[in-house]
This record gives sequence, structure tokens and C-alpha cells, in this order.
Amino acid sequence: MKKKYCSIVSKNMISWKIMSICLLSAVYLMSVSSVCAQYFGRNKVQYETFDFKVLKTEHFKVHYYPDEEKAVQDAARMFERWYYRHYNILNTPLTGHIPVILYANHADFQQTNTISGLVPQGTGGVTEGLMNRIILPLTGAYTENDHVIGHELVHAFHYDLMKKSAVGIRASRQIPTWFIEGMAEYMSLGRHDTHTAMWLRDAVLHEDVPTIEQISTEAKYFPYRYGHALWSYFTARRGNSVILPFYKSVLDSGWVQGVKLFTGFSLDSLSHNWQRAVRAVYRPHLSGRQKPDQFSNPVITGYGGTNLSPVISPDGEKIAFLSTKDIFTLDLFLADAHTGEIIKKLASSNTDSHFDALRFMQSSGAWSPDGNKFAFVVYRKGDNGIVIMNVPEDDIQQVLSFEQLNSVMSLDWSPDGNSLVISGISGGICDLFLYNIQNDSLSKLTNDRYAELQPDWSPDGKTIVFCTDRGPETNFQELDYGNMRLGFMDLKT
Repeated sequence: MKKKYCSIVSKNMISWKIMSICLLSAVYLMSVSSVCAQYFGRNKVQYETFDFKVLKTEHFKVHYYPDEEKAVQDAARMFERWYYRHYNILNTPLTGHIPVILYANHADFQQTNTISGLVPQGTGGVTEGLMNRIILPLTGAYTENDHVIGHELVHAFHYDLMKKSAVGIRASRQIPTWFIEGMAEYMSLGRHDTHTAMWLRDAVLHEDVPTIEQISTEAKYFPYRYGHALWSYFTARRGNSVILPFYKSVLDSGWVQGVKLFTGFSLDSLSHNWQRAVRAVYRPHLSGRQKPDQFSNPVITGYGGTNLSPVISPDGEKIAFLSTKDIFTLDLFLADAHTGEIIKKLASSNTDSHFDALRFMQSSGAWSPDGNKFAFVVYRKGDNGIVIMNVPEDDIQQVLSFEQLNSVMSLDWSPDGNSLVISGISGGICDLFLYNIQNDSLSKLTNDRYAELQPDWSPDGKTIVFCTDRGPETNFQELDYGNMRLGFMDLKT
């Protein structure tokens, strides 16, 4: 275990779990621009040299390195399964063996030289059109790996079909993002998705169901979710048989004319019909529901940009949260829990030499039981680390790095203050680890292919609750993963 001592500072770490749900499968570097501003003015740094090997399957050349070999073999099976699923819908084989570059975790993925420019935390994978290569990190959760692989492979079919059309790959510039990304989400998730349903319910509740033109041009309408909803609408009557001819119509005739030729409706008429259908489906589900301002009071307001991932201190008096209020960086702040008044900035990757960036995707931090220390996850020298701060003294106490872990996700502080339970990734597989602060030792609590996420100690310190995909519906032989559920761990066993 590598560890560096500095000072002491505990921060109200912020439950960074929410943003991961929203942006996990972002493909065209679609992270919220204000959040990605933390990378402004930086250069991509490569900390590691990866010894890539090649696993050749029927349709893919999968490039990987030894640390992730076990998980990569499962990922390769997912690629082949998705290939046949998409082929059955699009009825077009991909040209040649598709190159796939897999990284064991997101920190490694951000060092890739297969694409230019910085890779934001919100990017779950990239398919580049010129060589039709798929580049993505393993997430530690097979359900998420499966979704991202399915999504990215749709883009490989997109580019292949573009190259075979009269317009060529430049057609990608002429098609709205929601059309492309929504199609990839539909083909990798199916017609029904609880996340998309949440967005549509909210839109109906706030009387803000957008037109197709608004989804095409206004950034506030997230193209992945609304695009998925529109493709679910397009396929509702005629099924998946509409996907290929609709896509080809847009390729051959341009966006506006292609829609009109294929559907027989203008964009305005199509929008009106879709909006009416959304309202008809979701209004009955809104009975008894309220808008947030009808049952709660705003606390952190008036700073603009992005404010996210709040964590309340044990005494309930303070909130730690991430914010882009300083425009060019995503920083960690401390605020009064009652008034929202900023007390101080706790951490900034722009000025702190101990780490390169705060991790806000698929991550969380935790207060110590006495409310004096705060532990949170950072990017540091090409890997993830944990920073422990002393909040009253506004100083860093420790920066932890673990050779056994190449990615740290969420963590929680034990009630006695002596340990941290960590959800971390090693070799592309997520497990739970226990770090004993007094003994400076890390031990593995789980060792399997299931995902163990978002651990939380019980008040008596005897058990840990976590999210997992383990259960009777999970069948790794058939790669049928079921749904995430709660799991419990008795620390005595």
C-alpha cells in the first residue's frame, strides 16, 4: 500500500452517486459542460504504459492488458451477444473485425491515446468513426458493462452504415444527437427504462414536454433520455422493423426531409403527436405527486452552474457539496445546512497539489463519526486515491493510495471511526474492501464477479448494506444479470 501523509482535514464528502446514473453511458463526450469545465486548460497525462494483448473473437479484436483478463473474457462474450442482437435488427454485417480497446477502470481510460483531447469523467465509452474503434472502461458492474457495450456497438453499426451510404461519415454532423444516441439507448435498453420514465414524468409534472426541435437544439433536454423516449414512440406500433429504414431515410435525404419522407409527418406534426402521447401515458401516474418546491425549501441556491452531491454532517449543521460556482473548476465546498451560506472551500483540484481532480462519478465520500474528518475520492497519478481531511483545521491529513485497487468508488466510515469500507475495482471487477486506519491495512471482504456498490455501515457497526446484482436471477453462464438489489454483510462472517 502506498500512502502519503500531509495534514489533517475532514470534508463532508458528497454522495457522488446520483450523477453516475445520469451520465454513465455518455458516448460523444456529452458530460454536462459546466461539470467538465474542471478540465479547462489541462493536458492529457499518461501515467502508465499498458501492455496490451489481443483476444480475437468471431467479430472483434479485443485489446486488453493482463490485469483485466478475467473480466475481459466476459466482456468479449457480451460483445458477441450484442452483435447478433443488433445484426438481427439492422440486417447489415459489420465490415471486418471491429477493434475494441478495453481499460480496467475509468482512470486508465482517461489516459487513452486512441482519441485526442481530454476524456471527462462522464464519458462511459467512445466509438470513433474513422477506424470504427470502440474504446471503453470496465465499470466493475456487469449490468453497466453490458449496457455500455450494447450502446457503443450500435454506434459501430451507425458508422458502418454511413460509410456504405452516398453521404459517407460526414452524415454524422447532420443528424441530431438525440436521434443517434436515442437509437443506441433504445437498442441497448429496450422500450422501457425507469430512468427515461423518470424524465418524462418530470416533464409532464412541470408542463415542459419538449418538441423535437427543442430536443435537437436546447441543451437542457438531455438527448439520451429524450432520444430513447422518441425511439420507443417510433417503434411502438411497427416494432423494430422501422429502425433501419428510418435511419437510412435520414442518411439519404437529410434530417428534416428524411423524417417527413419516412413518417409522412412534418416535424411539427410529429412533435405534437409525441407530446400528446407522453402526456396521456404519464399524467395518470402523477396523482398525488408534488413538485419539489411544494414540500421542500431550497438551501444551496444562487450560485449558478452545477451544485450536486450534498452530504450532511453528523450533527446536521453543515453540508459538503460539489459546485462549479467558481466557473472553471469543480470544487468541494462547505455550507451551513440551514441557510446555505458558504462557509469555505474545502478542496480544489485547481490549487491542491495532492490530487489531480475530484471524482464525482460513481463515487461518494463520508464524514467521520465525530464530524471532524472527511474522506473523499480523487484522481491522483493515473489512479484513484482517498483524501482524508480535517474540516475544522482546513488541512489534508492523509492521501491514501492502494496497490490492490486501481479504482475507488464509494466509501463509508465505520461508527467507531477506525475503518473505512470501500467499494473498489481491481482487474475490472468490483468488490468491497476494509481499510483499517489504525493498522494501515487493506483487506478484501468480497471476492466474486458480482458488483458491490455504495456500502453503508449499520449504526452498531456489525453489518454493511450495499447495492449488488447478486441473486437468483443472476446467471453469469448466460450473462443474464437481473436487477440491482440490496445486500447485507455480517462482518463476523
